[in-house]
Amino acid sequence: MTGKRSAGILLYRGTGPATEVLLGHMGGPFWAAKDEHAWSVPKGEYEGDELPEVAARREFQEELGLPPPAGDLRPLGTVRQTGGKLVTVWALAGDLDPERITPGTFAMEWPRGSGRTREFPEVDRVAWLDLGRARTKIVAKQQVFLDRLGELLDGAAGTR
Repeated sequence: MTGKRSAGILLYRGTGPATEVLLGHMGGPFWAAKDEHAWSVPKGEYEGDELPEVAARREFQEELGLPPPAGDLRPLGTVRQTGGKLVTVWALAGDLDPERITPGTFAMEWPRGSGRTREFPEVDRVAWLDLGRARTKIVAKQQVFLDRLGELLDGAAGTR
């Protein structure tokens, strides 16, 4: 198990069956030919005493090149991904134009063993997806965040 921690924001818009979430398709050569379970909540690692909520907002901007919309973050909890990383996510109601995204980049050796380093986008595309379609696209361990968002929104609808 690793001690790595990551924080992110699941941006959503709409209500009921019209609810959509903003997901990013992971960049880099490993994910290039994959679509199902190759999308993720915009998120990133944080260390030390940085507050996870602060990291989530910072990472949203680093990954997408735009600040998250103003609003209150609503906790969706934490899950341990397959590699051992703990991922904490918040829901945020808002809108954002995917055409305005200018993703951050990361460097890695590619092709492996070549000794050459190349830069790749953190995400190579971003899209609004309804919850049903998002379930087939998001990485498996993050599906729980979609479930929790649905529960959160259902609960909010019941209190009106």
